[in-house]
Amino acid sequence: MTEKEIIHVFHSGQHERAFNAIVENYSERLYWVVRRLGNSHEDTDDLLQDIFVKIWTALPSFRGEAQLYTWLYRIALNETLNFLSRQRVRAALQFKSLDEEMERRIDDDPYFNGNEAERALSKAIARLPGKQKTVFMMRYYDDLPYEEIARITGTSVGSLKASYHIASEKIREELKNFTIDF
Repeated sequence: MTEKEIIHVFHSGQHERAFNAIVENYSERLYWVVRRLGNSHEDTDDLLQDIFVKIWTALPSFRGEAQLYTWLYRIALNETLNFLSRQRVRAALQFKSLDEEMERRIDDDPYFNGNEAERALSKAIARLPGKQKTVFMMRYYDDLPYEEIARITGTSVGSLKASYHIASEKIREELKNFTIDF
C-alpha cells in the first residue's frame, strides 16, 4: 500500500487497517533507523514497539504536511534519541561511559555480520556526538537528501552539511588505515 493509500484508508475510518499497513511497510526501515544509532537488537525491538505505540496514538494528528515516512522517521529518531539520553544518564550515575558501552555492544553483538572495517566504522560512528551521528547515518546509510533530513530534524541544510562534513572528517581520521569511502 502506498503512503497516499494508507492516509486515505486512515481518513476513511479504517484506522487499524492503516496502522497495520504502516507496520507492514515501514517496520524494517524503522528498525534500521533505530539499530544504526547504536542499539542492540533487543533494545531495538523494544524501542520499535514503543515507536509503533507512539505512532498509533499520534496518527490522528498526522496532518500530511510532510511525507508519511518523514513523519515516521522523526518519531523513531526522537524516541531513539530520548532512549539514548536516558541511557547516558544511567551510565553517568553508574560512573560508566555510554560510548564505551556502545563499543562493547558492537563487539559483543551476535547479529553483527560485518568485517573488521565495518566494525571499526560502527565504532567510529558510535563515538560521534549526537547530531553528527544522526546526520551522518541519515546521509550515509539512508542516502537521504539534506532537505529531507532538515524536515526530519528541524535543522537548516547548511548546518546539516557542516555537521556531516565534520563527522566524515572525524571518521576518516579514525579509519585512515581502512579503505572505506564516504
